[in-house]
Amino acid sequence: MNLTGPVLRYFLEVARTGSISQASEQLHVAASAISRQIAKLEHDLGVPLFERRPRGMVLSEAGEVPAAYARRSRLESEQVIEEIRGLSALRHSVIRLASSEGFARDLLPEAIVAFRESYPGVRFRLRVETPSAATDAVREGTADLAVTYALAPEPDVKVEYSAAQPIHALVPAGHPLTERTEVRLADLLPYPLALMEKGTTIRQLFDICVSLEGLRFEPAFVSNYSGALYGFVQNNGGVTIAGSLTHRRRLGPDGLVAVPISDPEMSRRSLQIQSMAQRTLPKAVSAFLGHLIAHIEGP
Repeated sequence: MNLTGPVLRYFLEVARTGSISQASEQLHVAASAISRQIAKLEHDLGVPLFERRPRGMVLSEAGEVPAAYARRSRLESEQVIEEIRGLSALRHSVIRLASSEGFARDLLPEAIVAFRESYPGVRFRLRVETPSAATDAVREGTADLAVTYALAPEPDVKVEYSAAQPIHALVPAGHPLTERTEVRLADLLPYPLALMEKGTTIRQLFDICVSLEGLRFEPAFVSNYSGALYGFVQNNGGVTIAGSLTHRRRLGPDGLVAVPISDPEMSRRSLQIQSMAQRTLPKAVSAFLGHLIAHIEGP
């Protein structure tokens, strides 16, 4: 298998765009040349690397294997070139992050600012994604680290750090639920409830739990932005549920209280810092990883 040079670029661009014509536009290479290289690669391997569909091309199960290898090889090649040029020193590095929205509000900006106090030349790029898209970013090599919630292991992803993240009910100070040391989801039924949209990890756990317990909620407010849910509660609109780390520094100043939720299903989610499987992280990324873990575990 020759996944070097042009073949590497062609293969990865078709995998990324799902189209030979789009890959041609992005790479400024004739579509026929890209098509020949992909066909030759499939012939050499003896298996189709893409599923041809009416709306484009999708990596086959066999194609996922060389794709992971090619992404890792590209990143490591870039890293070697930087080291040769002397650009890998911490003061000249760029760290690419992907995270779910909750961690982008406080946790990551705090960690980045503190890290740059020691290494002011390090630059950061952060993309806020859904949990699955953040994981895809490290799998595909467009991010060095993903910081996200996860419910299960992911293929081609290394979990650099994992910690259980209890889910709490957020209520205004003085709310009747603040008198409790913990609550069950059933205890939230009397109050207007604000929830994230379906597809998020916290909503998945909520939906599983209420189904198992035979509960029926009619949320008063649903959003894809956790900050809106937080504002709903802060303005005495009702109750929401959130991870313990997401708002840990805001609660007291904002007049809110977090009450642990004791339903067993609600404890299945973990915070993960992820990287591409089998990739050797650049020095700056490795240094920030250690710093971020210490920041998460700190007070």
